[in-house]
Amino acid sequence: MEPGQCEIAHLPEEILSAALSRTSPRDACRAAAVSPAFRAAADSDAVWACFLPPLADLPPLADGELLLLPRGKKDLFLRLSGSPVLLPGGLSMWLDRESGAKCYMVPARDLSIAWRDTPRYWSWIHLADSRVPESAQLRFVCWLEIHGKIHSKMLSHGSAYAAYVVYKLDDGSYGLDWPADASVSIGGTDLARKVCLQPNPQRSHAEDVVLPRERDDGWMELELGEFVCERGEDGDVSFGLAETKRLNGKGGLIMQGIEIRHKN
Repeated sequence: MEPGQCEIAHLPEEILSAALSRTSPRDACRAAAVSPAFRAAADSDAVWACFLPPLADLPPLADGELLLLPRGKKDLFLRLSGSPVLLPGGLSMWLDRESGAKCYMVPARDLSIAWRDTPRYWSWIHLADSRVPESAQLRFVCWLEIHGKIHSKMLSHGSAYAAYVVYKLDDGSYGLDWPADASVSIGGTDLARKVCLQPNPQRSHAEDVVLPRERDDGWMELELGEFVCERGEDGDVSFGLAETKRLNGKGGLIMQGIEIRHKN
């Protein structure tokens, strides 16, 4: 053995690959960067196939989403985890970079929104920084009710998830600073919580009211609830946001959609 080399570097590639496949995508990338002896094993299809969902479980992609065919399983993972890809019908999908779990954006157009087709109450706009073709802009409603769903078979079974509404507030937003009702339902289990789209610094909120956070892309997100997609689950995951009790006037909400993301 040459000075400075560790014994592990002399293990057969198939043994190194078997060990790395039991780690994580991040760990495999680190191993490839640390030592040339690890690179072939860390970049192998045998390792990255363990981080990808079974190819049969990946939904079909919209035309043109993979113009350049990936050179291997690692390239495919990095492509699918690097940015969302469009699916036929409007949804977009990506892989969680830490776990490989499938994540989705359900665009506003695919959500059930009360009064969405009445221009007096809602309008549909294009924004350059949005990942969806059209965002829903709330002009005025008293009854705010938004619901969506996704089939559990589209998710990664055995993974923990959370649903997030992705939105902005325009300069004239109003009436959104009171708690609203959020819900997530799966397999006969209904989870509910209080959330607030626009926290008011002049009004204190109860400790159990979930508040939004600003994202790196300039949008805001508000967690509606968490759930686990158990193995064998076969049904819809439903999620929603509603304020139908105070019935005060509301406006200025710009909604991109609802994300279903892996929750670490």
